[in-house]
Amino acid sequence: MGLKTEVKLSFNNDFKGVLNAKNGELEIGLNEGQFAPYDLLLGSLGSCLYATFLEVAKKKRIDFESTEMKIFGEKREEVPTVLKKVQIEFIVHNAQKEKGLIQAFDLAAKYCSIFTTISSVSKIEYKINFLYS
Repeated sequence: MGLKTEVKLSFNNDFKGVLNAKNGELEIGLNEGQFAPYDLLLGSLGSCLYATFLEVAKKKRIDFESTEMKIFGEKREEVPTVLKKVQIEFIVHNAQKEKGLIQAFDLAAKYCSIFTTISSVSKIEYKINFLYS
C-alpha cells in the first residue's frame, strides 16, 4: 500500500484560504504573504526533487554545506493553461564531489514523482552550479 497523505483547504467567498496539513498551515491567495496555485506547484516540485536528491546523496555519502533552488515556470496561453516549460537552477554550496552530486541530481529527476508528473505536460530543464566560499 502506498503512502497516504491528506490536506484540508478552507476558502472564503473570495480567493483567500488556508491549506492545512498535519505539520502546519499555509495562506493561499494572490496578496503579499500568500501562495498562489502555481507557487504551490513549483514549490512541490522543488521539495520533492530535493528530498529525492538528498536521499541519493546520503546513500552515496557525498557531503555539501547547503543548496538553493530557483524554479521558473511558464504556462501556455491556450486552455487549459498548463505549464509548457520549467527551468530549475540548482546551486550547491561547498560540495565535496561535484560529479557525484550531478549524478545524484540526475537520479532525483528520474525518481521524483512530482518531476515525472509535471514532465508529462511540460518540458523541464535543469542546470547545476557549484559555489565555494
